[in-house]
Amino acid sequence: MALGNTTVRVLVSVFAIPLIVLLSYLGGVYFLCFVLLIAGISFYEFSVMAKSKGALVNVNLGLIALIFLILNQYNFFFSQYLFLIVFFIVLLLFELFRNNGSAIQNLGATLLGIFYMGIFGSTLIGLREFYPNINGLYNQGGYLIISLFAAIWICDSAAFFGGTALGKHKLFPRVSPKKSWEGAIFGFVFAILTMILAKYIVLNFLSIKDVIIIGFIIGTFGQLGDLVESLLKRDAGVKDSSNLIPGHGGIFDRFDSLLFSSPIIYLYLTQIV
Repeated sequence: MALGNTTVRVLVSVFAIPLIVLLSYLGGVYFLCFVLLIAGISFYEFSVMAKSKGALVNVNLGLIALIFLILNQYNFFFSQYLFLIVFFIVLLLFELFRNNGSAIQNLGATLLGIFYMGIFGSTLIGLREFYPNINGLYNQGGYLIISLFAAIWICDSAAFFGGTALGKHKLFPRVSPKKSWEGAIFGFVFAILTMILAKYIVLNFLSIKDVIIIGFIIGTFGQLGDLVESLLKRDAGVKDSSNLIPGHGGIFDRFDSLLFSSPIIYLYLTQIV
């Protein structure tokens, strides 16, 4: 007997969530490989969507750039700024001799994918490696990442159930017809509440102001990230970025909120705190 979609989603979550929590806690090369996998597959899924609009993403060069940006965030060995300049020159020259499709569309889509998955993805490594590996501080980065995942998952669930029960006012019908302002407010509130709860469980090293601001970022930019991905999917005419994860769609579908909110959290922690 075939399993229903909800059953499949639950079974995948039961397996995936503990694995994600473990990799986040361990950090190091384990979390590095996890982020490379998320960013790399999301980039490929994006390239497939872009192709449906006539843009031919340079997948090979894009993946090289993406991998470098994330590895360099993990262990700095080259200026990110200098690399981007050199890479941009190489990409332009490659497109000059490529002669396939629209150069503007190809370059624009390739660079969008690199910035979205490469640079945004690298900030996930920055967050996990934010606390040095001395005197037991390294585990704090793991607790932070796990808390971010929890806040995003609970935000999504609260938005779904709140919107289903009380949703009357459409949030952004042009992009996502089913989402409502009521659901978004539920998600926003629960994102902040989750981060406050996390402070008293594992994030005692952060102030109450910090966790509220991080919850605010997740509750706003996390949901905006979901809308941005919905915009891209709607433009490409697809329901999901892929069908890689049974019952859940693609990798980009599952990690869009995290990819979109992580650079803002990273900027907050590195530039303000």
